[in-house]
Amino acid sequence: MILAGNQPYFLPYLGWWQLLKAADIFLIADDYNFIKSGWIARNRILVEGKPHYFRIEIKRGGSNRLINRLELLPVNVKKKLKTLEFAYRKAPFFENGYTLAERILAYPESNLSLFLENSIREVCSYLGITTPLERTSDLEGNALFKREGRIYDACRRKGADTFINAIGGMALYDKDEFASHGITLKFLKSGLPEYKQFGEPFVERLSILDAIMFNSPEELQVMLEDYTLI
Repeated sequence: MILAGNQPYFLPYLGWWQLLKAADIFLIADDYNFIKSGWIARNRILVEGKPHYFRIEIKRGGSNRLINRLELLPVNVKKKLKTLEFAYRKAPFFENGYTLAERILAYPESNLSLFLENSIREVCSYLGITTPLERTSDLEGNALFKREGRIYDACRRKGADTFINAIGGMALYDKDEFASHGITLKFLKSGLPEYKQFGEPFVERLSILDAIMFNSPEELQVMLEDYTLI
C-alpha cells in the first residue's frame, strides 16, 4: 500500500496533484506549522505573460502556528474572480476554470485547513482523482513524533509499505533509514509537461488553475501521468 502526504497548499501546481494521484491514501498534513513564505495561502497565476501571486488572507498569520488553527479573513470572492477573468478570459477552457474557482472561493468556511481541504476535494473531482484523503490530525499521537518519525508512524498505522515524496525531499530523507523501518521510500519526479499558454516562453510551476484554463479534462488526465518514481 502506497502512502503520500503534504501540507494543504492553495491550488498548487500540477506536480502536487501527481503525488496525490499516485498514492493509495493521501494524508493532508493539517497539524504542521504554517510557513508564512510557503504555498499554503498563495500560489501563482499567469497575468499578461508573467507570474502573479494569487492568495487568500489569514487572520494574524505567521510561522509557528498550526495550519488547522488558523482562520481566514473573509474572502473577497468578487475581486478574486475579477482577477481571474482579467488574466484568463481568452483561455480556451476559461469557463471551466472560472466555475471551479468560484465554487472554491465561495466555500463558507473560515478555518484555513478546512477551506483548503475543500479546495483539494473540488480539484480532485474535476481532475478525476479518487485517492482517499485523510488528515494527519486524526492520527492521535502522531504529532508527538518528530520529522521522519511522523511518517514512520503514519505508515505503520495505515499498513503502508511504500511512501512517496516529492523530488525535493531527496535532500531531506534517506532511503536506507526508511528501509530500516520496513518502508520503501520513492520520490516523484514530475515531467512538468509544457502546454500552450497565451504566448512564449512557457511559464512553469503555476497554479493548477492555469493548467485547467488552457487544457481539456482529457489533456489534464494525460499530464497527470507524466512522472517517474525514483
